[in-house]
Amino acid sequence: MNWGKITVIILTAFVLFIGGISYVMFTSPADDYDHQYYEDGLNFDHDYNRERQVTKDNAQPAIQIDTCCIKFTFPQVVKGNVRFVRPSSDAKDVSYPLDNKAGGPVEIVTTKMKKGKWQLIFAWESSHKAYLYHKEVYIK
Repeated sequence: MNWGKITVIILTAFVLFIGGISYVMFTSPADDYDHQYYEDGLNFDHDYNRERQVTKDNAQPAIQIDTCCIKFTFPQVVKGNVRFVRPSSDAKDVSYPLDNKAGGPVEIVTTKMKKGKWQLIFAWESSHKAYLYHKEVYIK
């Protein structure tokens, strides 16, 4: 075998390698960076104060997960919402209102939700105070 054939084989392999890498790069999902990075930075103090308020008032919700539903019990009457955020896909994210006028638990049916890891983001108001709480759960 002469050098000409070896050179052609190496260049062909290199071109195929670069073509394969390019194909993988263009068919992979887009890097979903935070499009509101600067706005979130400006609102960081506001969110931090709401998270500290949860700890200060000991207002964390008790979370009970069953096979059909998830229950949130708050130590006070609340009005707000809870976002279910799927770490693997934004398309599955869903938001539910929180309102326990009678002070009882809030129940959300999870039978139609995809099983697995979810990030819960609670945002509510109670007694003219704002709260923000994050919790990671596994829905069965």
